[in-house]
Amino acid sequence: MKKKDIQEMKNKPAPELKKLIEDDTERLRALRFDLAAGKVKNVAELREVRKKIARAKTFLSQQASSAK
Repeated sequence: MKKKDIQEMKNKPAPELKKLIEDDTERLRALRFDLAAGKVKNVAELREVRKKIARAKTFLSQQASSAK
């Protein structure tokens, strides 16, 4: 993930971050099933999706704590 993408994610509102987390969680689930079936060629994509979810959750919690 590029620095520009991270900055864009940081500036997204909470509902968009929640939707992003939901979509990426579904993508991760699908990748795991495909990995078990032997369909995944790029296993590094699993790690990238997990990191993307973690970043989104971090930005979401930062927004929640700054709103208090």
